[in-house]
Parts: sequence; C-alpha cells; structure tokens
Amino acid sequence: MNSAHFALGFGIGTQDSSGNWLEVYYPAPLLHPAPGLVEALNSTLGQASDNRLIAMDAAGWRALATALSQQQQDESARLADQLAASHRPGCVMLLAEDSPPTCVPEAYLKLHLLSHRLVKPHGINLQGLFGVLPNVAWSSEGAIAVSELPQRQLAARIAGRTLVVDAVDKFPRMSDYVVPKGVRIADASRVRLGAYLGEGTTVMHEGFINFNAGTLGESMVEGRISAGVTVGKGSDLGGGCSTMGTLSGGNSVVISVGEKCLIGANAGLGIPLGDRCTIEAGLYLTAGSKVLLISADGEQRLIKARELAGQSDLLFLRNSQSGAIECRTNRRSIELNAALHLNS
Repeated sequence: MNSAHFALGFGIGTQDSSGNWLEVYYPAPLLHPAPGLVEALNSTLGQASDNRLIAMDAAGWRALATALSQQQQDESARLADQLAASHRPGCVMLLAEDSPPTCVPEAYLKLHLLSHRLVKPHGINLQGLFGVLPNVAWSSEGAIAVSELPQRQLAARIAGRTLVVDAVDKFPRMSDYVVPKGVRIADASRVRLGAYLGEGTTVMHEGFINFNAGTLGESMVEGRISAGVTVGKGSDLGGGCSTMGTLSGGNSVVISVGEKCLIGANAGLGIPLGDRCTIEAGLYLTAGSKVLLISADGEQRLIKARELAGQSDLLFLRNSQSGAIECRTNRRSIELNAALHLNS
C-alpha cells in the first residue's frame, strides 16, 4: 500500500438533474492523510493507486466509519458517521498525487485545501481548473445548474417563494464553505473559495481576494488581490487599489507584495515588490512603466519598472509637476494597528 497520498476529502454536495456535480463541501480536508486512514479506505472501498472519486451513500458512510474506528482514526470516523445522515450526494475524493484536476470534486478539494490554509497559493496544481468548474447559479436554494434555473425559478414562484440568485459564477463564496480562524470579512461575496487568508487578515467592503491568492499574515485589504497574487504580513492595500494577477496581464510573472508594504488608494501594481515598499495613491505601476530612479546622493537614471522587481525599501510616486514616475529609497515602513487585526 502506498502511504504517501497527497490529499483526501469526505464531501457532500450538489448535482444537477443529470447527476453532474455542481459543487462539493469538504468539512475537514486532509493533506497527506495518515496511512491508517488510507488503509481503512482501501479495505472498505477497494484499493487503487491513482486519484479516485468514490460515490457514497448512507450504507457506504457507515461501513467506512466502522473501518476508520478499527484503525483508531476516530475524528474521521465521527465525520463519516455524521455524513451518513445526509440526504445530499456524497463522495470520497482521494488524491494519490498532485496532478491537474479532472473533475468537480477534485477541483473543490484543492480549493478547500487553500482556504483551510493547508497549502499556500502556488503550492498546488490547478492547471485547467477553469475548464473543469461549471458555471453555477448560486441562489437562496443552493447551487443550481444555469440550464435548470428558469424551471427552478418558476417552481419556486408557483410554491409562493422567491428564488434569489446572488451570483452566476464558477466560484462560490469562501465563507459558505470555511471561515479560517482570525479573519474579518466585511462583504463575504468578495472572497472566493480557494482564497488563502492569513490569520489577522481584515478584508473591508471594497476588498477582493481571488482563488489561489491571498495574504500570508495579518493584512488590511481594501483593494483587489487578483488570482495568483500573495501579500506579505503587515501590508496594507488601500481602497480601490489593484494587483495584476496571472489571469489579467501578469502572464507567467507572479505578482507579489512583500511585508510591511503600502499600496495607496486607487493605485495599481504590475511587478513583484520586496519588503517595506510604498506606492503613492493613484499611481498604476506596470512592468513597462518608465521610472526615474533617484539615488540617495541625487543620481538619476531612467529605467523600466520591471528592473526593480522584487527589491525592498522602495518609494514610488508621481512628480506633481512633470508627471514622471519616480522611485526613491523608502525611509519608513508602515505599521498596522494591531487592535484592528486581532479578529478573535
């Protein structure tokens, strides 16, 4: 038996009328599950060496709970026993390796691993994710296939209900699946499942965090953290600011913000930043932006912003007379208000 499995999830979810998965909820996903747990799965559900999806019913959950108890996997046994009472479609998703997702339950397990802080952004294979995830109507009655929405709306009206559609998207709200410890989210619809929120993170109403992106420690987020972007501990993204993700112009360059950085209100970032950097409010800095680099002794040199990628202690501002973007040594770093980020 191979004990080096990558991940495991016991889930329940939603299928359309044809039995196609729309979404899956994994209450306690596991990274590198214990050998005893995998052995219990193999003895109950059959042994396999590759990634596999197993459909579960009440009898299957109960049998699995018994096998897990025999292997002293008590926590997982309790979860399987609880899931046996569900009337929703159930599944076990076992990943032998971290390969590109090929089905909805596998994709959702990987998104859960990120939002449960079991893996960090860029620490898991999400190649082809968009092609796997279906477009779903997220409603007051749960996930609904877009093609079945009109009939569901009609049925609800006939029954005297109003079916409210909050979004039509491939990604649901993270908070409907997991709320990580020590975070504050003013508008839950602004954080997608698959976002990674470090403890102490505050996301205000205009903040947004995409999947496979997020904060690595306490941070103030009032701007946009695009797909693939990470923000270091102690940094502040001002209201309306934007970061260019790998899906929106950053291409293969991973945009990141270091520790104790400040991205001013309505500013933008298209290069990676080191630590203790500041971008003036309203200044959009792309990789191709021409920047006048001014040294401490007054020497000036015109360069492209990409030449400063990843460097620390930089202050970017726009000369109010000439309009030129300037870069100087940042002589001070920001300090977040600790009381705002306790989030207990």
